[in-house]
Amino acid sequence: MAVFLSPVGGVAAQFFTNTGAVLTGGKLYTYAAGTTTPLTTYTTSLGNVARTNPIVLDAAGRVPTSGEIWITSAVYKFVLKDSNDVLIATYDNISGAGALSVQNYTGNGSTTGYAVSGNVSDVYINGVYQNRNTYSTSNGTLIFSQAPPFDSLIEILYN
Repeated sequence: MAVFLSPVGGVAAQFFTNTGAVLTGGKLYTYAAGTTTPLTTYTTSLGNVARTNPIVLDAAGRVPTSGEIWITSAVYKFVLKDSNDVLIATYDNISGAGALSVQNYTGNGSTTGYAVSGNVSDVYINGVYQNRNTYSTSNGTLIFSQAPPFDSLIEILYN
């Protein structure tokens, strides 16, 4: 079975309440897209260790164990709740990042342009999704409106 890194909570993501507090003990439920039918996620890229459902976040509001969420080729829905099961967010129609290629760069605090080898799908800085209004693309270059911070991990997903 092939598994793919989840774009929601995938690697070391930190979750927060709607007021900005760390989501200690929060719960991330995983379902088949558009349903409430539970769907298994995994702790490793081998897909051999299933996660609990819900995934209970640690004291730092992160996914425990490997800090990674691996999903199958199915399409998922993630429901994020606090420790009292109060809804915070719903993310539907989630597909794994396996179908996309990734280029990684390290920010130096001054460079705004980075070469890309395809059509940009998503951009993350230190695991945080970047809204499309924070960058543009032109002639094989991704251009940030502000240079990513020094020593930040820039992940560019493209197809």
